[in-house]
Amino acid sequence: MPDYNDIIQRAISGSDPLVPEPMSTQVIEELPKKSAALSLMAKTALSAKTERMPVLDVLPIAYFVGGDIGLKQTTMEAWKNVTLVVEELAAIVPIPEAYLADSAIDIWGHVRPRMVEALGAVIDAAVMWGVGKPSTWGTDVFSAAIAAGNVVQDGYTDFGGGTTTAADDFGVSVTALGDLMSQTGYNVQGFAGRPGLNWKLMGLRASGSGVPIFNPSASMGDGITGPSLYGYPIPMVDNGSWDAGNTPPRAQVLAGDFTKAIIGLRQDMTWKLADEAVITNDAGAVVLNLFQQDAIALRVVMRIAYATVNPVTIMEPKKPITQRFPFGALLTHGVT
Repeated sequence: MPDYNDIIQRAISGSDPLVPEPMSTQVIEELPKKSAALSLMAKTALSAKTERMPVLDVLPIAYFVGGDIGLKQTTMEAWKNVTLVVEELAAIVPIPEAYLADSAIDIWGHVRPRMVEALGAVIDAAVMWGVGKPSTWGTDVFSAAIAAGNVVQDGYTDFGGGTTTAADDFGVSVTALGDLMSQTGYNVQGFAGRPGLNWKLMGLRASGSGVPIFNPSASMGDGITGPSLYGYPIPMVDNGSWDAGNTPPRAQVLAGDFTKAIIGLRQDMTWKLADEAVITNDAGAVVLNLFQQDAIALRVVMRIAYATVNPVTIMEPKKPITQRFPFGALLTHGVT
């Protein structure tokens, strides 16, 4: 059951961390985390709640002609629609006016980035793992990668030879996943890594040369900087959304062509302050009356859509749209 009565308020007992007695006004906070999905995936502006995108589904085929007067055969090309459906995300943070007046810091200035982080975590959990994902959105990255068979287990590799062999080097398992993806016709253009994976990657070196394969602060062009693996971006998803609830996480890395995952933006984050409204739960009961109880609430709303386009590839021209997918997963050792 969702909670509707959460509120930032004065500590009931002991000293309050935000209201001085007196005390230092400096609040040390962790830098709010960004959404890996919003940083990696393609984004497009939507003009309606529902929009369709055509995806190439059948490729034309050429034939040899038998003899000088042989008959030339016909061929075709076909498309299927992928639908983007906009859904709404929101959060409300109420604070008593007296608490705001007594606070020694700009509470709203600290609340806003955390609300942004919360939206980012919800988006990442939905599109990468299917957690809380609206039924109108496309299949999440991890589930569809598993269904398509685009997986390699950490510690093993199979470079198209049909047999799986042990690989002590984590980097070799990553390259095996890239090789597997290339065989399906989708080339890896980026990665997303589990929290803390950067420390494991920093110890990896290219075979023979000893050159690090991981750069914790590379420049990807267009003014974008961040960690990279084999020259491709690899943000560490440390906003709490990475395979939440599974210990250890089922995957170490998600990889693929992130240009094929589309985030449709219908309404970017909008903010509203209110002091004359009531907040109710899903049963209709009032849990907070802002005017009567002298409180102010900050609300953020965002409307987005998500879908993955998986066009037919020249490597697998006869594979149906339900069996091909432009993402893969490097599974945690021992996870099946």
